[in-house]
Amino acid sequence: MLDVAAQHRALRPELDAAIARVIDHGHFINGPEVGELESRVAAYCGVKHGVGVSSGTDALLVALMAIDLRPGDEVITSTYSFFATAGAVARMGAKPVLVDIDPATFNIDPAGVARAVTKRTKAIIPVHLFGQCADMGPILDIAQRHGLQVIEDAAQAIGAEYKDGRRAGSMGAMGCFSFFPSKNLGAMGDAGMVVTNDDALAERLRILRNHGSQPKYHHKLIGGNFRLDTMQAAILLVKLAHLDAWTRKRQENARGYERLFAAAGLDRRGLAAPAAVYRDAGGAHHHIYNQFVIRTPDRDRVQGVLRAKGIGCEVYYPVPFHLQECFAALGFASGTFPEAERAAADSLAIPISPELAPAQQEAVVAALSDALPG
Repeated sequence: MLDVAAQHRALRPELDAAIARVIDHGHFINGPEVGELESRVAAYCGVKHGVGVSSGTDALLVALMAIDLRPGDEVITSTYSFFATAGAVARMGAKPVLVDIDPATFNIDPAGVARAVTKRTKAIIPVHLFGQCADMGPILDIAQRHGLQVIEDAAQAIGAEYKDGRRAGSMGAMGCFSFFPSKNLGAMGDAGMVVTNDDALAERLRILRNHGSQPKYHHKLIGGNFRLDTMQAAILLVKLAHLDAWTRKRQENARGYERLFAAAGLDRRGLAAPAAVYRDAGGAHHHIYNQFVIRTPDRDRVQGVLRAKGIGCEVYYPVPFHLQECFAALGFASGTFPEAERAAADSLAIPISPELAPAQQEAVVAALSDALPG
Protein backbone atom coordinates (compact mmCIF):
# COMPACT_ATOMS: atom_id res chain seq x y z
CA MET A 1 0.00 0.00 0.00
CA LEU A 2 2.80 2.43 0.86
CA ASP A 3 6.58 2.19 0.48
CA VAL A 4 7.84 4.54 3.18
CA ALA A 5 11.40 3.33 2.60
CA ALA A 6 11.30 4.75 -0.94
CA GLN A 7 10.12 8.10 0.39
CA HIS A 8 12.86 8.16 3.01
CA ARG A 9 15.61 7.21 0.55
CA ALA A 10 14.80 10.29 -1.52
CA LEU A 11 14.94 12.51 1.59
CA ARG A 12 17.79 10.77 3.41
CA PRO A 13 20.33 13.65 3.42
CA GLU A 14 17.71 16.13 4.70
CA LEU A 15 16.43 13.68 7.31
CA ASP A 16 19.92 12.78 8.50
CA ALA A 17 20.78 16.46 8.93
CA ALA A 18 17.55 17.19 10.83
CA ILE A 19 18.05 14.24 13.17
CA ALA A 20 21.68 15.20 13.74
CA ARG A 21 20.67 18.74 14.74
CA VAL A 22 18.34 17.38 17.41
CA ILE A 23 21.04 15.03 18.70
CA ASP A 24 23.49 17.92 18.84
CA HIS A 25 21.28 20.39 20.70
CA GLY A 26 19.84 17.71 23.00
CA HIS A 27 16.40 19.27 23.57
CA PHE A 28 14.45 16.07 22.96
CA ILE A 29 11.28 17.29 24.70
CA ASN A 30 9.74 20.63 23.62
CA GLY A 31 12.77 21.49 21.50
CA PRO A 32 12.76 24.35 19.00
CA GLU A 33 11.58 22.14 16.14
CA VAL A 34 8.26 21.54 17.93
CA GLY A 35 7.37 25.23 17.97
CA GLU A 36 8.52 25.68 14.38
CA LEU A 37 6.39 22.75 13.19
CA GLU A 38 3.37 24.07 15.11
CA SER A 39 3.68 27.45 13.41
CA ARG A 40 4.13 25.98 9.95
CA VAL A 41 1.28 23.48 10.20
CA ALA A 42 -1.02 26.18 11.58
CA ALA A 43 -0.17 28.43 8.64
CA TYR A 44 -0.63 25.54 6.20
CA CYS A 45 -4.11 24.89 7.59
CA GLY A 46 -5.05 28.57 7.69
CA VAL A 47 -5.36 28.89 11.48
CA LYS A 48 -3.61 30.80 14.28
CA HIS A 49 -2.39 28.00 16.51
CA GLY A 50 -0.94 24.52 16.28
CA VAL A 51 -0.38 22.37 19.36
CA GLY A 52 1.83 19.34 18.77
CA VAL A 53 0.84 16.13 20.54
CA SER A 54 1.93 12.52 20.75
CA SER A 55 -0.51 10.98 18.25
CA GLY A 56 -3.70 11.54 16.31
CA THR A 57 -5.58 9.62 18.98
CA ASP A 58 -4.21 11.88 21.70
CA ALA A 59 -5.13 14.89 19.55
CA LEU A 60 -8.78 13.83 19.75
CA LEU A 61 -8.51 13.01 23.45
CA VAL A 62 -6.92 16.30 24.48
CA ALA A 63 -9.37 18.25 22.31
CA LEU A 64 -12.25 16.61 24.18
CA MET A 65 -10.53 17.38 27.48
CA ALA A 66 -10.18 21.00 26.38
CA ILE A 67 -13.97 21.38 26.01
CA ASP A 68 -14.40 19.78 29.47
CA LEU A 69 -16.32 16.77 28.19
CA ARG A 70 -17.91 14.97 31.13
CA PRO A 71 -19.46 11.55 31.81
CA GLY A 72 -23.04 11.60 30.59
CA ASP A 73 -22.30 14.07 27.79
CA GLU A 74 -22.98 12.98 24.21
CA VAL A 75 -20.79 13.44 21.16
CA ILE A 76 -22.20 12.86 17.68
CA THR A 77 -19.86 11.20 15.21
CA SER A 78 -19.72 8.80 12.28
CA THR A 79 -20.08 5.08 12.79
CA TYR A 80 -17.53 4.54 9.98
CA SER A 81 -13.98 5.64 10.79
CA PHE A 82 -10.78 4.53 12.51
CA PHE A 83 -11.54 3.40 16.05
CA ALA A 84 -9.94 6.40 17.79
CA THR A 85 -12.79 8.68 16.69
CA ALA A 86 -15.36 7.00 18.92
CA GLY A 87 -12.82 5.47 21.30
CA ALA A 88 -11.63 8.87 22.52
CA VAL A 89 -15.21 9.83 23.39
CA ALA A 90 -15.75 6.61 25.35
CA ARG A 91 -12.45 7.02 27.20
CA MET A 92 -13.76 10.33 28.55
CA GLY A 93 -16.79 8.54 29.98
CA ALA A 94 -19.06 10.25 27.45
CA LYS A 95 -21.42 8.57 25.00
CA PRO A 96 -20.61 8.34 21.30
CA VAL A 97 -23.84 8.95 19.39
CA LEU A 98 -23.36 7.29 16.02
CA VAL A 99 -24.64 8.42 12.64
CA ASP A 100 -24.68 6.78 9.22
CA ILE A 101 -22.61 7.96 6.26
CA ASP A 102 -23.28 9.54 2.89
CA PRO A 103 -22.78 6.66 0.43
CA ALA A 104 -21.18 8.98 -2.13
CA THR A 105 -18.34 10.19 0.10
CA PHE A 106 -18.17 7.82 3.11
CA ASN A 107 -18.39 10.95 5.31
CA ILE A 108 -20.96 11.57 8.04
CA ASP A 109 -24.50 12.36 6.84
CA PRO A 110 -25.49 15.88 8.02
CA ALA A 111 -29.18 14.92 8.09
CA GLY A 112 -28.30 12.15 10.52
CA VAL A 113 -26.38 14.63 12.65
CA ALA A 114 -29.45 16.88 12.87
CA ARG A 115 -31.64 13.96 14.01
CA ALA A 116 -29.11 12.87 16.65
CA VAL A 117 -28.96 16.10 18.69
CA THR A 118 -30.36 15.85 22.23
CA LYS A 119 -30.19 17.94 25.40
CA ARG A 120 -27.07 15.98 26.37
CA THR A 121 -25.16 16.67 23.15
CA LYS A 122 -21.97 18.64 23.74
CA ALA A 123 -19.99 18.23 20.52
CA ILE A 124 -19.92 16.91 16.97
CA ILE A 125 -16.88 15.13 15.51
CA PRO A 126 -17.13 15.01 11.72
CA VAL A 127 -14.47 12.84 10.10
CA HIS A 128 -12.80 13.91 6.84
CA LEU A 129 -12.41 10.34 5.68
CA PHE A 130 -9.83 9.15 3.14
CA GLY A 131 -8.72 12.73 2.37
CA GLN A 132 -11.95 14.55 1.54
CA CYS A 133 -13.72 17.07 3.76
CA ALA A 134 -17.10 16.18 5.23
CA ASP A 135 -20.02 18.43 4.26
CA MET A 136 -19.18 21.02 6.88
CA GLY A 137 -21.65 23.77 5.98
CA PRO A 138 -24.78 22.09 7.36
CA ILE A 139 -22.83 20.53 10.23
CA LEU A 140 -21.58 23.93 11.38
CA ASP A 141 -25.10 25.33 11.05
CA ILE A 142 -26.46 22.57 13.30
CA ALA A 143 -23.73 23.23 15.86
CA GLN A 144 -24.43 26.96 15.91
CA ARG A 145 -28.17 26.46 16.37
CA HIS A 146 -27.66 24.17 19.35
CA GLY A 147 -24.54 25.72 20.90
CA LEU A 148 -22.31 22.71 20.19
CA GLN A 149 -18.56 22.42 19.73
CA VAL A 150 -17.25 20.99 16.44
CA ILE A 151 -14.01 19.04 16.60
CA GLU A 152 -12.80 17.98 13.15
CA ASP A 153 -11.17 14.56 12.88
CA ALA A 154 -8.81 15.53 10.08
CA ALA A 155 -6.35 12.70 10.71
CA GLN A 156 -6.43 11.66 7.03
CA ALA A 157 -6.96 15.07 5.48
CA ILE A 158 -4.11 17.54 5.94
CA GLY A 159 -4.38 20.04 3.09
CA ALA A 160 -7.83 18.92 1.96
CA GLU A 161 -10.18 21.80 1.19
CA TYR A 162 -13.91 22.22 1.59
CA LYS A 163 -15.86 23.59 -1.36
CA ASP A 164 -15.55 27.15 -0.03
CA GLY A 165 -11.75 26.88 0.06
CA ARG A 166 -11.30 26.43 3.81
CA ARG A 167 -8.87 23.71 4.76
CA ALA A 168 -9.53 20.68 6.89
CA GLY A 169 -9.10 21.49 10.56
CA SER A 170 -9.83 25.21 10.18
CA MET A 171 -13.64 25.16 10.26
CA GLY A 172 -14.58 23.86 13.70
CA ALA A 173 -13.40 24.88 17.16
CA MET A 174 -10.43 22.52 16.72
CA GLY A 175 -8.98 20.22 14.09
CA CYS A 176 -7.12 17.02 14.97
CA PHE A 177 -4.36 15.57 12.78
CA SER A 178 -2.40 12.33 12.81
CA PHE A 179 1.16 12.03 11.55
CA PHE A 180 1.19 8.23 11.69
CA PRO A 181 3.77 6.97 9.14
CA SER A 182 1.12 5.99 6.57
CA LYS A 183 -0.43 9.46 6.46
CA ASN A 184 0.27 11.92 3.62
CA LEU A 185 2.48 13.76 6.12
CA GLY A 186 3.91 10.92 8.16
CA ALA A 187 6.43 10.84 11.00
CA MET A 188 8.82 7.99 11.83
CA GLY A 189 6.57 6.93 14.66
CA ASP A 190 3.49 8.35 16.35
CA ALA A 191 2.80 12.08 16.29
CA GLY A 192 -0.18 14.41 15.97
CA MET A 193 -1.41 17.97 16.26
CA VAL A 194 -4.45 20.00 17.24
CA VAL A 195 -5.05 23.27 15.38
CA THR A 196 -7.37 26.09 16.38
CA ASN A 197 -8.13 29.79 15.91
CA ASP A 198 -9.19 30.14 19.55
CA ASP A 199 -6.49 31.67 21.77
CA ALA A 200 -8.00 30.34 25.00
CA LEU A 201 -8.39 26.81 23.63
CA ALA A 202 -4.80 26.83 22.36
CA GLU A 203 -3.51 27.79 25.79
CA ARG A 204 -5.66 25.13 27.45
CA LEU A 205 -4.41 22.49 25.01
CA ARG A 206 -0.78 23.37 25.74
CA ILE A 207 -1.38 23.01 29.47
CA LEU A 208 -3.32 19.75 29.16
CA ARG A 209 -0.67 18.07 26.97
CA ASN A 210 1.88 18.57 29.76
CA HIS A 211 0.03 17.03 32.72
CA GLY A 212 -2.01 20.20 33.24
CA SER A 213 1.11 21.92 34.53
CA GLN A 214 1.69 25.70 34.40
CA PRO A 215 4.13 26.77 35.68
CA LYS A 216 6.20 23.62 36.16
CA TYR A 217 4.99 21.44 39.03
CA HIS A 218 1.90 23.63 39.53
CA HIS A 219 -1.21 21.90 38.18
CA LYS A 220 -4.25 23.98 37.30
CA LEU A 221 -5.78 21.03 35.45
CA ILE A 222 -5.45 17.26 35.26
CA GLY A 223 -3.93 16.62 31.87
CA GLY A 224 -1.71 13.93 30.44
CA ASN A 225 1.63 13.32 28.78
CA PHE A 226 0.64 14.18 25.23
CA ARG A 227 3.82 15.99 24.14
CA LEU A 228 5.19 15.77 20.59
CA ASP A 229 8.79 14.49 20.49
CA THR A 230 11.31 16.95 19.10
CA MET A 231 12.80 14.26 16.86
CA GLN A 232 9.44 13.62 15.19
CA ALA A 233 8.90 17.35 14.77
CA ALA A 234 12.27 17.68 13.04
CA ILE A 235 11.41 14.82 10.66
CA LEU A 236 8.00 16.31 9.92
CA LEU A 237 9.52 19.72 9.14
CA VAL A 238 11.60 18.09 6.41
CA LYS A 239 8.57 16.32 4.97
CA LEU A 240 6.20 19.28 5.21
CA ALA A 241 8.23 21.07 2.55
CA HIS A 242 7.40 18.24 0.13
CA LEU A 243 3.76 17.74 1.07
CA ASP A 244 2.17 19.77 -1.72
CA ALA A 245 4.23 17.97 -4.36
CA TRP A 246 3.24 14.62 -2.88
CA THR A 247 -0.42 15.65 -2.87
CA ARG A 248 -0.23 16.61 -6.54
CA LYS A 249 1.30 13.21 -7.32
CA ARG A 250 -1.48 11.42 -5.46
CA GLN A 251 -4.02 13.40 -7.46
CA GLU A 252 -2.21 12.54 -10.71
CA ASN A 253 -2.28 8.89 -9.71
CA ALA A 254 -6.02 9.16 -9.05
CA ARG A 255 -6.55 10.57 -12.53
CA GLY A 256 -4.35 7.81 -13.91
CA TYR A 257 -6.62 5.22 -12.32
CA GLU A 258 -9.65 6.95 -13.82
CA ARG A 259 -8.21 6.65 -17.31
CA LEU A 260 -7.14 3.05 -16.83
CA PHE A 261 -10.49 2.02 -15.31
CA ALA A 262 -12.34 3.61 -18.22
CA ALA A 263 -10.11 1.95 -20.79
CA ALA A 264 -10.65 -1.43 -19.14
CA GLY A 265 -14.41 -0.91 -18.82
CA LEU A 266 -14.31 -1.76 -15.12
CA ASP A 267 -17.34 0.41 -14.33
CA ARG A 268 -19.42 -1.95 -16.43
CA ARG A 269 -18.22 -4.85 -14.32
CA GLY A 270 -19.41 -3.66 -10.92
CA LEU A 271 -16.55 -1.40 -9.85
CA ALA A 272 -17.21 2.12 -8.52
CA ALA A 273 -14.17 4.36 -8.32
CA PRO A 274 -13.51 7.52 -6.27
CA ALA A 275 -13.73 9.66 -9.40
CA ALA A 276 -17.37 8.71 -9.68
CA VAL A 277 -18.33 9.15 -6.05
CA TYR A 278 -16.13 11.85 -4.55
CA ARG A 279 -16.29 14.83 -6.89
CA ASP A 280 -19.15 17.27 -7.10
CA ALA A 281 -20.32 18.57 -10.49
CA GLY A 282 -17.90 21.49 -10.40
CA GLY A 283 -14.97 19.46 -9.13
CA ALA A 284 -14.74 21.86 -6.19
CA HIS A 285 -13.71 19.44 -3.46
CA HIS A 286 -9.94 19.28 -3.04
CA HIS A 287 -9.28 15.60 -2.33
CA ILE A 288 -5.81 14.65 -1.08
CA TYR A 289 -6.28 10.86 -1.49
CA ASN A 290 -4.90 9.53 1.75
CA GLN A 291 -6.69 6.43 0.48
CA PHE A 292 -8.05 5.55 -2.96
CA VAL A 293 -11.07 3.40 -2.18
CA ILE A 294 -12.96 1.41 -4.80
CA ARG A 295 -16.26 -0.40 -4.28
CA THR A 296 -17.33 -3.77 -5.64
CA PRO A 297 -19.84 -6.39 -4.46
CA ASP A 298 -17.09 -8.98 -5.05
CA ARG A 299 -14.73 -7.21 -2.62
CA ASP A 300 -13.41 -10.23 -0.72
CA ARG A 301 -12.62 -12.19 -3.87
CA VAL A 302 -11.04 -9.14 -5.50
CA GLN A 303 -8.90 -8.58 -2.43
CA GLY A 304 -7.77 -12.19 -2.51
CA VAL A 305 -6.76 -11.95 -6.18
CA LEU A 306 -4.81 -8.73 -5.63
CA ARG A 307 -2.96 -10.11 -2.63
CA ALA A 308 -2.14 -13.32 -4.50
CA LYS A 309 -0.49 -11.14 -7.16
CA GLY A 310 1.54 -9.27 -4.54
CA ILE A 311 -0.51 -6.07 -4.74
CA GLY A 312 -1.12 -4.23 -1.48
CA CYS A 313 -4.74 -3.56 -0.60
CA GLU A 314 -6.67 -2.99 2.61
CA VAL A 315 -10.22 -2.83 3.92
CA TYR A 316 -11.01 0.48 5.65
CA TYR A 317 -13.06 -0.44 7.71
CA PRO A 318 -14.48 -3.97 8.04
CA VAL A 319 -16.68 -3.38 11.12
CA PRO A 320 -18.52 -0.09 11.78
CA PHE A 321 -18.52 1.18 15.36
CA HIS A 322 -22.15 0.24 16.03
CA LEU A 323 -21.29 -3.44 15.43
CA GLN A 324 -18.06 -3.48 17.46
CA GLU A 325 -18.19 -5.71 20.52
CA CYS A 326 -16.92 -2.97 22.85
CA PHE A 327 -19.89 -0.78 21.90
CA ALA A 328 -22.53 -3.49 22.32
CA ALA A 329 -24.00 -1.58 25.26
CA LEU A 330 -25.05 1.20 22.87
CA GLY A 331 -27.71 -1.25 21.69
CA PHE A 332 -27.34 -1.10 17.92
CA ALA A 333 -28.35 -4.06 15.77
CA SER A 334 -27.16 -5.06 12.35
CA GLY A 335 -28.98 -3.00 9.74
CA THR A 336 -29.20 0.15 11.88
CA PHE A 337 -26.81 2.10 9.65
CA PRO A 338 -27.10 0.43 6.25
CA GLU A 339 -24.79 2.72 4.27
CA ALA A 340 -21.89 2.18 6.65
CA GLU A 341 -22.53 -1.56 6.65
CA ARG A 342 -22.54 -1.62 2.85
CA ALA A 343 -19.29 0.33 2.73
CA ALA A 344 -17.74 -2.11 5.21
CA ALA A 345 -18.76 -4.99 2.95
CA ASP A 346 -17.80 -3.66 -0.49
CA SER A 347 -14.95 -1.14 -0.17
CA LEU A 348 -11.27 -1.77 -0.81
CA ALA A 349 -8.30 0.61 -0.79
CA ILE A 350 -5.65 0.20 -3.47
CA PRO A 351 -2.20 1.83 -3.71
CA ILE A 352 -2.17 5.59 -4.33
CA SER A 353 1.13 6.80 -2.80
CA PRO A 354 3.29 9.43 -4.54
CA GLU A 355 5.93 6.78 -5.23
CA LEU A 356 3.51 4.65 -7.27
CA ALA A 357 4.83 4.26 -10.81
CA PRO A 358 2.64 4.11 -13.95
CA ALA A 359 3.62 0.50 -14.55
CA GLN A 360 2.51 -0.38 -11.03
CA GLN A 361 -0.85 1.29 -11.60
CA GLU A 362 -1.25 -0.71 -14.80
CA ALA A 363 -0.50 -3.88 -12.87
CA VAL A 364 -3.15 -3.00 -10.27
CA VAL A 365 -5.78 -2.39 -12.94
CA ALA A 366 -4.84 -5.57 -14.81
CA ALA A 367 -5.28 -7.52 -11.57
CA LEU A 368 -8.66 -5.87 -10.95
CA SER A 369 -9.71 -6.76 -14.48
CA ASP A 370 -8.75 -10.40 -13.86
CA ALA A 371 -10.62 -10.45 -10.56
CA LEU A 372 -13.92 -8.83 -11.56
CA PRO A 373 -16.65 -10.94 -13.12
CA GLY A 374 -17.54 -10.45 -16.77
